Amino acid sequence: MRVRNIAIFSAAVLAGALGGSLVGPRPAEAVARELVELQHDVTSLLQGQKDLSTQMTQDHTVVKTLVEQSGETVGKLNGTMSALQKSMQDVTANSGARLDTMSTQVQGLSDNLEEIKSRLGKLNQQLVDLQNTVQSIDAKISGGGGAGATPTASNSGGGMSSQPGNSSLPPSGAAAGGGPAPSADTLYSNGLRDITGGNYDLARKEFQDYLKYYGDTDLASNAQFYLGEIAYKQKQYQQAVSEFDKVLTNYPRSFKLQPAHLRKGMALIELGQKTQGVRELRDVIRHNPNTDEDRLARAKLKELGVAVTAPAGNH
Repeated sequence: MRVRNIAIFSAAVLAGALGGSLVGPRPAEAVARELVELQHDVTSLLQGQKDLSTQMTQDHTVVKTLVEQSGETVGKLNGTMSALQKSMQDVTANSGARLDTMSTQVQGLSDNLEEIKSRLGKLNQQLVDLQNTVQSIDAKISGGGGAGATPTASNSGGGMSSQPGNSSLPPSGAAAGGGPAPSADTLYSNGLRDITGGNYDLARKEFQDYLKYYGDTDLASNAQFYLGEIAYKQKQYQQAVSEFDKVLTNYPRSFKLQPAHLRKGMALIELGQKTQGVRELRDVIRHNPNTDEDRLARAKLKELGVAVTAPAGNH
């Protein structure tokens, strides 16, 4: 029994020795390998951190550059917006003067056209009269009335004396000093030239003289209109309203009626009578669609921030 126990103990010791020799070294190698792997992981982590830091530095530099460029762009944009705002203010400030200048130019062109048409009509009538006179003389000569031809020619000469510019002189067409008055064409053309050139006082005198000597001619209403225009240009708005009213009252068939309504409306607005002025401009738009007066009236209402059409019930 004792021998058996000794044998078992010996076997156990031998087994333990063998087990220790087989099992003991393997955990040490595993730990060493894990330490190596852990060290490698730490090294990789440190390298990754270093790379990340480098990338962040680069990104920060790029972002800083972009921010600086954005700041410069915003600065330039602010400068551009300031210049644009100033330009808009200048345009707004000058819009009234530009409208006035445009209106005067349009009226001048329209008057020139009407004057040309009037002259053509007169020339055509004179040509007809001349042809009739020649035919009458030829008929008398053919009929042997040689002795009577001279009086006829004399009568013809008397008829020729009524051609322009003498035809435009009324019986009272003489200057205050007893001399002949300037011709209608001269007074009117000089008046147009001077109002266009800004010589308002001289233009006023010329148009007043035109009305004084040739108040019953086709262009008398134009001369009256330009007296209102001169007063408006010189900021004498009450006088301008009075002159434009004379066009509306004294010349009901004049083609200057709607321009007179337009300018009267603008003068009333300048006088602070906005309601009356806006009413005049709306009437111009309503009665003259797609005309120069329509466009100018719309532009003025837009400048004032007023609707073109009156609200319902506000007439």
